[in-house]
Amino acid sequence: MKRNPVIAVVGRPNVGKSTFVNRLVGRRQSIVDDQPGVTRDRIYFDVEWQNKPFTVIDTGGIVPGDEDEIMLSIYTQAKIACDEADKIIFLVDGIEGVTPVDTDIANILRQSDKPVYLAVNKIDSHNQITMISDFYSLAIGEPIAISALHGSGGVGDLLEELTSDFEYGENSEEDSIIKIAIVGRPNAGKSSIVNALLGEKRVIVSDISGTTRDSIDSRLSYNDREFVIIDTAGIRKKSKVDYGVEKFAVDRAIRSIRECDVALMVIDATEAINGISDQDKKIASIITEAGKGLVIAINKWDLVEDKKANTINKFEQKIANEIPFLDYVPKIYISAVTHQRLNQIFTKVTEVYQECTKRVSTGLLNKIVNEAYALNPPQTIRNKRLKILYATQASVKPPAFVLFVNDEALLKDHYKRYIENKLREAFGFTGTPVRIAVRARSEKKK
Repeated sequence: MKRNPVIAVVGRPNVGKSTFVNRLVGRRQSIVDDQPGVTRDRIYFDVEWQNKPFTVIDTGGIVPGDEDEIMLSIYTQAKIACDEADKIIFLVDGIEGVTPVDTDIANILRQSDKPVYLAVNKIDSHNQITMISDFYSLAIGEPIAISALHGSGGVGDLLEELTSDFEYGENSEEDSIIKIAIVGRPNAGKSSIVNALLGEKRVIVSDISGTTRDSIDSRLSYNDREFVIIDTAGIRKKSKVDYGVEKFAVDRAIRSIRECDVALMVIDATEAINGISDQDKKIASIITEAGKGLVIAINKWDLVEDKKANTINKFEQKIANEIPFLDYVPKIYISAVTHQRLNQIFTKVTEVYQECTKRVSTGLLNKIVNEAYALNPPQTIRNKRLKILYATQASVKPPAFVLFVNDEALLKDHYKRYIENKLREAFGFTGTPVRIAVRARSEKKK
């Protein structure tokens, strides 16, 4: 099975790389802001041009020689992207002209032995076309004038040239790939977990809070099963989120939850040992409300002092007391630094995914519901008693059931929870929310 071709978009900060990627993707996917260096990690998107699919990598702005910690990390990420790519788009700013940084990047790209396409961005009108002539001095090839903002110029010509020799194998079966969103508060260790799982420095890790701003996809295989791992920005309290780049990053993290199959919620053990934060509870609520599978990973377990035989049991009880609505969720105690129990992530996520996609036969479902009803009949309300006439499973991811009853108003929330608990006792549904809807239906007259 052959993967789709990969194209990396590189250039110095603020030349319009993310705007160009958004133009290819067709929606505002990468974070776009006037502040240089907004895109810090390399971010992968699937794109199609004239029925030719490929993967484009958006990278952080390269500043060769910059000693700043974050800028050095961005430079490293861009170099890795070039190593992974089949072709490279070198994006430059047609308004500012050739800069010393452009020249340095061109020198680096010539050493990559990859086809490089020089795209001169911000050529928004035909009158500006002469501005591209200066870029011949980079000796990187024929400059192609484009306008990423408006989609005009030679964007189509660039894509036509890029994709002209693409070859494809069989398409992968996307339905078999489990998408895992790594979520949690800032500095819980999400990016460190991703890097440890991938075995490479895939995501920038720093002590600076809020380093990861985009949601970043990485694909890997474990025990012959394909996974996509999505590292997301830390989700802080809404009142502490600055408007602009950080707000958009948090929105993207929440959208990644909605698009994943299973969320791995990372909690810092050194903080949670004293109690689960309100923000962790809020994040858990976002996941369950989205109907996603969930595994809780208590990270930095190696830093918890005075561990005893019953430390985990006490921690489990603490979580049960403070987040009782997550009693069905598996918990794992890990360390991204020491790699302690990291493989359990894939094991637990796979188990939860299977529960999310579980289907129950109608006959067996009605047997369990009827037994639950007989064991604990609901109380009468105004001389009327709820009757459950029929039950069926409507969908999966999450498992959703419909109860047909004589009167919707008679099915109270506490009895719905009782039915849910009986379904969990019978069928498991570990790690996944269960939805129960109710429909009124007249009883057939005998």
